[in-house]
Amino acid sequence: MPTDFLAIAEACTPTLHRERCEAVVVVRPVADASAFQGWRMETVERPEAIAPRLMSRGDSFVLDFGVHTVGQLQLTIIPEPAADAPTRLKITLAETPAEIAEPFDPYDHSPGRLSRSWLQDEIVNIDLLPSTITLPRRYAFRYVRIEIIETAPAYKIRFESIVAQAVGSADPRSLKALPATAGAEMRIIDEVAVRTLANCMQTVFEDGPKRDRRLWLGDLRLQALANYATFNNTQLVKRCLALFAGLRRPDGLVNADMYEYPQAHMGNCRILDYSVLFGAVVLDYLQASGDREFALSLWPIVVQQLDVLRYVNADGLFVDPGDWWIFIDWSEPLHKSTAMHGVLLYAMQQTLDLARALGKEADVAGLPGQLDKMRQAARAQLWDGARGVFVSGPQRQVSWASQAWLVLGQVVDAEQGAQVLRRVAGMSEAVWPAGPYLYHHVVHAMLLCGMHDEATKLMHDYWGAMVQRGATTFWEVFDPTNDHLSPYKNHLINSYCHAWSCTPTWFIRKWLV
Repeated sequence: MPTDFLAIAEACTPTLHRERCEAVVVVRPVADASAFQGWRMETVERPEAIAPRLMSRGDSFVLDFGVHTVGQLQLTIIPEPAADAPTRLKITLAETPAEIAEPFDPYDHSPGRLSRSWLQDEIVNIDLLPSTITLPRRYAFRYVRIEIIETAPAYKIRFESIVAQAVGSADPRSLKALPATAGAEMRIIDEVAVRTLANCMQTVFEDGPKRDRRLWLGDLRLQALANYATFNNTQLVKRCLALFAGLRRPDGLVNADMYEYPQAHMGNCRILDYSVLFGAVVLDYLQASGDREFALSLWPIVVQQLDVLRYVNADGLFVDPGDWWIFIDWSEPLHKSTAMHGVLLYAMQQTLDLARALGKEADVAGLPGQLDKMRQAARAQLWDGARGVFVSGPQRQVSWASQAWLVLGQVVDAEQGAQVLRRVAGMSEAVWPAGPYLYHHVVHAMLLCGMHDEATKLMHDYWGAMVQRGATTFWEVFDPTNDHLSPYKNHLINSYCHAWSCTPTWFIRKWLV
């Protein structure tokens, strides 16, 4: 009988843990050119000062919950004297100070932009007072601004209580302790990375709890690695793999993204470099869980993903078919063909390793020869001997992405890989990563080449810079030279707790302490 992957996914649905969280301080945004995105929060008073204060139309305040929180907001509102009309509030929830300080509207709705509805603001009318209300939506926030739009002349209101019910499937009791050998800065980076992971662990590994709140295969691979080193919730990984396996594309390829509600269904994104990495996620899961039976049930699907080798020409070189999204990184100038060649090599090697672990080598008998041919093609056709780096495209572009992925694809050995990575670091014309997803692969490549000092410095310079700018979870996009970088042309809609940013905890725990 064929495996019922959706039934397996349902059986692995996790229990969500809940925790009551309270604000730690009342703040206000202050313009500051030296602060992240030009805003910082200034302390006004303790939150206890809010409860006795009577308020009416035009009053407002901002609460700081201290760290990034995912959950529902509950307010207890008392009228004095009795209310003779509804109370109308505007509530804005924000991950960053800029989302509090800058107006959401007018919003650019031109094609290609993300929906305005991802921005977290609500107009709430309360008919009956006194009342305790729980906002029905789940939010991702650190800051909450409450504005009283309307009461009535006959009464004022006070907020007896404002609390959050944080929610997630990461069980804090299962978190593995960080080794005592970790230094102070590593501990801070690890703490922020773990919170990033935990806040994205819901009933699946979400990419971001503010936006898009869905399951992506590329994010899942990195989240799973971080999870094995921290909470080790292998059942949640199994659920996600089963969802991808149970809802494949008509051609058998695994889709890039997945929604859970109103019932599990595929998203609309075909991302080539995500689909081919399905086997790598399965191998990592097998090594972490020892669940050979489930890995064997997934094996035929892993083999199906090798169909993408039709995009490799007779010389052994990847050729962009032009009808897939190849992600690699958010960088607009990045030419991606060489990096994609490396992704294919990495994915195929992981598939071969999985075949060996499962005793299925006969199913992929031609794979070792294909790997050799593609590695030789990369060395012959993508290497620029004069500059000592790999290049991509007709303009022979040099990028960090090309070097990192060909190192991960084992086109060069560790010594040669270190030379290549050190060379590209000194080239002013090289295209740098634009986001944490590619920075992860650069750090991974460095560590595989024995470049522990350089990898540690890059983590400090990149993820550490987010911490210095106030991050309590790591962000979807970050350029140390441009605080307002956004793939969506609006920094307010960026995700500031994002799955692919959580991997410093894996590097620290597996490689660096």
